Amino acid sequence: MPGQLKEVRNRITSVQSTQQITKAMKMVSAAKLRRAQDAILQMRPYARKLQEMLSNIVSNMEGGTDMKLAEERTVEKVLMIVITSDRGLAGAYNTNIIKLAKQTMTEKYSSQLSKGNITVWGIGKKGYESFSKAGFPTSAAYKDIFINLKFENVQAASVAAMKAFENKEFDAVELVYSEFKNAATQRFVVEQFLPIPKVQKKDGAKKADFIFEPDKEGLIAELMPKILNTQLYKAVLDANASEHGARMTAMDKASDNANELLKSLRISYNRARQAAITTELTEIVSGAAALKG
Repeated sequence: MPGQLKEVRNRITSVQSTQQITKAMKMVSAAKLRRAQDAILQMRPYARKLQEMLSNIVSNMEGGTDMKLAEERTVEKVLMIVITSDRGLAGAYNTNIIKLAKQTMTEKYSSQLSKGNITVWGIGKKGYESFSKAGFPTSAAYKDIFINLKFENVQAASVAAMKAFENKEFDAVELVYSEFKNAATQRFVVEQFLPIPKVQKKDGAKKADFIFEPDKEGLIAELMPKILNTQLYKAVLDANASEHGARMTAMDKASDNANELLKSLRISYNRARQAAITTELTEIVSGAAALKG
């Protein structure tokens, strides 16, 4: 019985130590989330408007302009940019992104997958490690972007993807990431990065009329790369905020689970202690009765 009491006491101490860690991690994630949330909420309207403008321009062009980044061709080789986190302890956050990427490969690019023509660039170590182990062609050049999250570092990945598309190394580029909604909710999305998607015109809709200044070719050549850089940076900021929100939620639930486990262990400890006391009292009474006899 004393051995059982000691074991329960040790488990209680262990759970209390774990709970202290989860509470500390929740507070750290909450502080990081506040900064990440401010960054994406300020960036998102600007990035979406630029992306909408670019899609409208591409949709209304009628030839005569060299737009390699909007060129639609038969898809033989695919590049998937999968944005995950560097660390775990964020619930099912990384698992859901990797699962969505693999699901997209199977459903949308099944023939390319069977030929081994899908390359994965992992932004974040978890995605890179997962697809490397799965045998996909990968690149380690951009997996450490979250260590020093700056526009210039994300821009390098975007420029590399655009050059590879222009050189026909890839015929399509897809982004897989989580869109931040709030601390408890993320939306996992697949977004076409290249070729630049066109806006689907509704029947009877009027064609947008653009006035280009100084000239159409120069403006498009200047705008396209900048808007695509912004699009990828927005996706990375979304993923950064989603990661901290997912980790904060996971640590909060872990702390609650630790409380429930502590209640159960304390009940077990009290029962074991009461049983030990009852046994001792019984032995004392029995010994006293034997002496009297």
